[in-house]
Amino acid sequence: MSKTLLYNAKVYVERGHFEEAVLVEDGIIRAVGGNKELLAAADAETEKRDCEGRTLIPGLNDSHMHFMQFGETRNQAMIEGVTSIDEMIRICREFAETHPGHVKSGMHAIGWNQDLFTDGDRMPDRHDLDRISTDYPIVLERVCGHIVSVNTTLLNMLHVKENAEFKKGDFGVDENGEPNGLFYGNGTNLAKRVVPDFSLEERHRIILETMDYCVSHGLTSVQSNDVGTTFMDGPVAFDLFHKIYNSGEGKLRYRHQVCFNDLNEFRDYLENGEYAHRKELYPKDSWLTLGPLKLFKDGSLGARTALMTNGYVGAPENHGLEWIAPEDMDEYCRLAKEHNLQVVTHCIGDEAVKRALDSYEKAFVDGKNALRHTVIHCQVTSEELLDRIADEGILVFAQPIFLDYDMRIVEELVGKKLASTSYAWGSLTRKGAHVAYGTDCPVEDCNPFPNIYMAVTRKNLNGEPAGGFYPDECVDVETAVDAYTVESAYGEFMEDVKGRIKEGYYADMVLLDSDIFTVDHDSIKDILPVMTMVGGQIVFEK
Repeated sequence: MSKTLLYNAKVYVERGHFEEAVLVEDGIIRAVGGNKELLAAADAETEKRDCEGRTLIPGLNDSHMHFMQFGETRNQAMIEGVTSIDEMIRICREFAETHPGHVKSGMHAIGWNQDLFTDGDRMPDRHDLDRISTDYPIVLERVCGHIVSVNTTLLNMLHVKENAEFKKGDFGVDENGEPNGLFYGNGTNLAKRVVPDFSLEERHRIILETMDYCVSHGLTSVQSNDVGTTFMDGPVAFDLFHKIYNSGEGKLRYRHQVCFNDLNEFRDYLENGEYAHRKELYPKDSWLTLGPLKLFKDGSLGARTALMTNGYVGAPENHGLEWIAPEDMDEYCRLAKEHNLQVVTHCIGDEAVKRALDSYEKAFVDGKNALRHTVIHCQVTSEELLDRIADEGILVFAQPIFLDYDMRIVEELVGKKLASTSYAWGSLTRKGAHVAYGTDCPVEDCNPFPNIYMAVTRKNLNGEPAGGFYPDECVDVETAVDAYTVESAYGEFMEDVKGRIKEGYYADMVLLDSDIFTVDHDSIKDILPVMTMVGGQIVFEK
């Protein structure tokens, strides 16, 4: 039996309610109260830790990310934030020269964004990547993951024109009608699978390293879509995570969000696969849990593939990309309802949100969203859509940090009127919707504090604009912290045991180096933990 008393702290219990001390026993919070009473109640076997007046908040819970992919990016050429195609080529060449063993069978990296290029916004094509090498296949992903560029070597290996796996819109062509090395939608997955994967031993190491990074930034839980996207072999991925958690190597709580691109494979998963055996594989209170079905409804705004009702400004004929047909999504949702399974769906454009809600409605239980179906991102929305989300009890997994980039482009792409009701997570919260925060890492870094800063200030990381971008959508600090804790737990059906510092809850807590509730809002982005605790175990200490 292990006991720990954290005292002399500013303990955030809920809005307007702070205490001084927390008693933890065997991974569970047993008491929350004043220093005097809990110090008196602690026995000789209790480890007492003086928090020196620091602020203690519930463990932060990223509602949607790509944990494995983030780990991969930390082991690949770092092309995120490059300001030109030439810079990207230079970085990739240098990586190949210093890591020849990593690229001998192929190169893969993620992070370019043509909107950051200072010499024009042309997307890199096969001719550009050929300047890196033609000795091995190369695939470089746009930061959103919804467009990839490949070199000629990889393009030739795919036999695109003769390959029946490719559907209309999966790849781009040049002025002569020849494939240009750009792939979209499901075509990105077909292109990426050409480059050999990391070995299981490498993945094991990467996962542990990524856990260290997460807990050092205050994350005690992640809800992550790795199976079916980054890790295409589901059974192998599940086994790897079981191995890590069964051996006690896990440092945070991990919840699978599982993706499928084939209805028959999804049926098999439900009837014979991991989901069919979830009760024996995922015991109660396990740090590893099996979560919802994850679907993609559209692409991204920056790639101009978000599904838009009226198209884009200046290009109304371009309505974006519909990743999954309505009839297929209806069937996914019907099967999920049959097996009592939550569905979470990537939706960026307003038409994507609308069509996802249409499919969800058909799968409601007794007219209600009892399975807590969720819209991930929920970026471009009309006032009507906001009301519908709130009225129908649809959950939203939002990424306020996206505004750091998107505030540069949203008005230009969708117009000021629609932009004024978009990224409207403040309005959704006030309307009564359940809004949880995450980062979609590695699209953005998984550090929660810049994300909280963005929700509170609506400023980019340079502090602009001074008054905030559509500042009516700002939220207060308590709302932002709750969105990262109890609301994320609600998305997991765990709000009764997780996301609060209360008696009977999991002892997942973060001690901060600054008081998030009183510092200047512009300083929130710079906050870091001095201690992170998961299940009563200290997994990080500065």
